[in-house]
Amino acid sequence: MSTEIPQSTSQPGMAERAIDTAADVSRTVGEVAGGLHSAVNRLTSTIEESRRPGGTLATVAAITREAPLASLFVAFLFGVAVARRR
Repeated sequence: MSTEIPQSTSQPGMAERAIDTAADVSRTVGEVAGGLHSAVNRLTSTIEESRRPGGTLATVAAITREAPLASLFVAFLFGVAVARRR
């Protein structure tokens, strides 16, 4: 007769699996949120740099103020060109 206690090979229950899945999803959402936050920070700094005098956005804004109809026409042509590629 053996005095050893048999080891149970039970599998995790549905509740345990649900908790594990929720923890994994929470970690993934946290990683995605962190990535989005850093991307937004980089984009914001790039836009701020471009708005400074002599930057691309500053130049486009000045041209748009001087010739709004011509700028609208160029924007329309750009939109048509992008739409045709798809």
